[in-house]
Amino acid sequence: MRSRVLACLAAAVSAAALLTAPTATAATASRDCRVPAPQEPGTSQLQQLHSGGLDRTYQLHLPANYKSKKDWPVVLAFHGRGNTGVGTEVFSKLSELPAILVYPNGVIGTGDGDRQAWQGAPYSAPGVDDVAFTNDLLDELEATLCMDERRVYATGKSNGAGFVGILGCVEADRIAAIAPIAGAFYPNGIDCKPSRPVPVIDFHGTGDVTIPYAGDADRGLPAIPDWVQGWAKRDRCLIRLWDQKIGDDVTVSRWFGCARGTEVQHVAVTDGGHTWPGADSYSGGGYVTQTIEAHEMLWNFVRRWSL
Repeated sequence: MRSRVLACLAAAVSAAALLTAPTATAATASRDCRVPAPQEPGTSQLQQLHSGGLDRTYQLHLPANYKSKKDWPVVLAFHGRGNTGVGTEVFSKLSELPAILVYPNGVIGTGDGDRQAWQGAPYSAPGVDDVAFTNDLLDELEATLCMDERRVYATGKSNGAGFVGILGCVEADRIAAIAPIAGAFYPNGIDCKPSRPVPVIDFHGTGDVTIPYAGDADRGLPAIPDWVQGWAKRDRCLIRLWDQKIGDDVTVSRWFGCARGTEVQHVAVTDGGHTWPGADSYSGGGYVTQTIEAHEMLWNFVRRWSL
């Protein structure tokens, strides 16, 4: 009798589990992206956004398997002065990453030629608030894409990298980590007090003649090691490890023991120019290392962090 009762109870439990457990198909479907895509997955397309009284644009790239999940990380990539989102997509290879890639376009600034620029540089467009534009852009992306708002990262080159530095200071509640490359960190009057420690990986060539590695006092540009050390101090890092050599021309400096488990890294390319490491097409003047691929190295760093 006792064994018959136990058998009945076991059958009842099994039946209840079958009724309450989601099927494999339902479980998979719950992870799928249910929001209609603004363009075909696997493509890059120019999108528009009205912000600050201006019609702004950004190049959007969706992964080929975009519809397979609803929590994609997002990488914002800001072009250098005079470049475009499309141009940056070509040489950076960032669209190869397993993420949604967004390449915003700046507004034509001052100085020679009709060259798009970003807030914080002496040649940026007067009165244009690119921080507000970035917030409007993130609002738009969150409303229209299957993305994880906790995993938004920012990278950029030259003037775009300088703007990424600003975002690290004032948008730490929306940007999980930053990765400036060949950054032009002009004085901008912003008191850099981020709301949380910000993970940083910085890339710069020691032979960059456009934005000198040793700084340029006449333009107010800091020495790049000093700028990185500033972030290590800001993140309250306790330990600087021994520098790591990669190949013959890359040196990685690393700071650990930072607040909330944050890290800071600096990647110096010996004799590197004003270029994107690993680029196969033109990204700026001077030597381009092929020892590392910047898009892969920065991704392996930033993807470890979320808000």
